[in-house]
Amino acid sequence: MNILINSLIVYVVVFHVWAMVLEMFLWTKPLGRKTFGLSKEDAETSKTLAANQGLYNGFLAAGLVLSFLVANPDTAFTLKVFVLSCVALAGLYGAMTAKISILFLQGLPAMIALALLLFARG
Repeated sequence: MNILINSLIVYVVVFHVWAMVLEMFLWTKPLGRKTFGLSKEDAETSKTLAANQGLYNGFLAAGLVLSFLVANPDTAFTLKVFVLSCVALAGLYGAMTAKISILFLQGLPAMIALALLLFARG
């Protein structure tokens, strides 16, 4: 069970690091524009907002990485629950306000990891 939970958490970390890179560094580049369906003009206009959003994605990834590094299992558990809850809520909000695919790419993996983590804890 722990391997499954940790694998899902690693997916969430990788997803958010990649989102950070796309939003902070590639937003106005062809890959960033293609990923988000942006014109050159729209990408230029929104690049500061995207970089800010990317920073938040980086913080989410950092919180989960930290949860693997802390020695105290209770602290690690609390960090995982908090950050996965944040990611799940962000995924739900993104699905409602931007694109439904956000629910499946971001929200659902976090929700499953959170449910399994809470179930395993008893």
